[in-house]
Amino acid sequence: MKRKEHDYLGEMEIDDELYYGIQAVRGTTMSEATGHSIAEDAPLLIYYLALIKKASAAANIRTGGITKETGNAISTACDEIMRGEYDDQFPIDMLTGGGGVSVHMNMNEVIANRANEILTGHKGCDKVHPNTHVNMGESTNDVIPAATLLALHTMLTETAEACSGLYKAADSKAREWADVVKLGRTCIQDALPMTFGQEMSAYASLFKREAENISELADKCTVLPLGGTAVGTGEGTVTGYTDELYKELTDMTGCEIRQNENLFDAFQNADLYVKISAELKILAAGISKMSKDLRLLGSGPRAGIGELVIPSVLPGSSIMPGKINPILPELMIQVYFLTAGNDLAVTMAAEEGELDLNVWEAVFIKCLFESCRLLTKTIPLFADKCIAGLEVNEKKCLEYAQGSTALAAIISAVFGYEQGSVIARKASEEGKTVLEAVTEKGLLDPESAAELLDPKNMTDPAKMMDSILKIKKIK
Repeated sequence: MKRKEHDYLGEMEIDDELYYGIQAVRGTTMSEATGHSIAEDAPLLIYYLALIKKASAAANIRTGGITKETGNAISTACDEIMRGEYDDQFPIDMLTGGGGVSVHMNMNEVIANRANEILTGHKGCDKVHPNTHVNMGESTNDVIPAATLLALHTMLTETAEACSGLYKAADSKAREWADVVKLGRTCIQDALPMTFGQEMSAYASLFKREAENISELADKCTVLPLGGTAVGTGEGTVTGYTDELYKELTDMTGCEIRQNENLFDAFQNADLYVKISAELKILAAGISKMSKDLRLLGSGPRAGIGELVIPSVLPGSSIMPGKINPILPELMIQVYFLTAGNDLAVTMAAEEGELDLNVWEAVFIKCLFESCRLLTKTIPLFADKCIAGLEVNEKKCLEYAQGSTALAAIISAVFGYEQGSVIARKASEEGKTVLEAVTEKGLLDPESAAELLDPKNMTDPAKMMDSILKIKKIK
């Protein structure tokens, strides 16, 4: 069974089982770029588009724009969409031209047809029109960015929570390994001793900071351009509509939803998207850096650094029995690659917004949603299945720390740089430890040398200074 619909471009027969209409059908024929619909890749966008339409209907009832009967039918249709009952009715591809008009009209048409069905028993525009009623007081130019921001508020909040979980996992290891001495490394070469706890505390500190930063950005996503309609002038709204709309949105979301102070700024500039993308990239880069470190420290196990034992989660080879790969660190490194690529696309899209509207909303949605989703889904897995199960080979760590010629830096602090260089060279050329080289040279007696060159003392600046001062007094 078919029904006839028309728009500015002409008339079309639509399968009557479909709730979307002529403009959405045209939209589906103009892009299948990603092969994924908005409903598949951005379900939260669908949810918040429906929520905005529901709030708008309530505001239009109060200001006399539509009847209570029409508004209630629209509201019921929106509730059903928000429950996911019509997810198969949003076929528009993630990547479309036109600043999201096809996506927006897809929503307007589904709501209108369902509202008509509620009121008349059949689809169509007899009682509720997608543009006249569902879109009253609105424009694609303020609705799509508003729904995007509300969706990002939810997604960023979830990402921040995942990041907080990663912070807790790293912090727990920092506390557990507070006294485990290891060799520090700079430029991937031996440096002075430190503890594994100190090394892990750096990761934990970063993740705590990023959780806070991302939460702050989530809060900024509750400031919307709704009420600006097409270019920021507010043309198309009636007196009192905007105030009622924001009251409804605040009640529905449980968050304080506010309007941008400068709507022209909101329409033209996408700097908030750039900040969000950059912060997600910073988080992904930090996790990738940690993941690379874990791969290095856990390399081997017999012919690598081997200080860490990374949890075994999958067999690592189809041909070599017993080989185990650092699967989860490698997963997080790939997440960083994708997040960094998305960040570049977002930055370019923000810069390419011309004159009075940035029309590249599809890029912002696709890239930011993907980055949030990737991080939110993989971080808990990384925290629970990798970080929480890390083990330290304390014997090997101590062996490396005691054997490094970098310990000669302490000899330099007591006897001067030239003498420190002599000791480092002797230890290196003769395959001895710095402790052995110092005692053989007669610079210190064995007891004093053991105290001064104790790797554990070197991880505590106060203790190290006490030892240096004590030796200097004897000297």
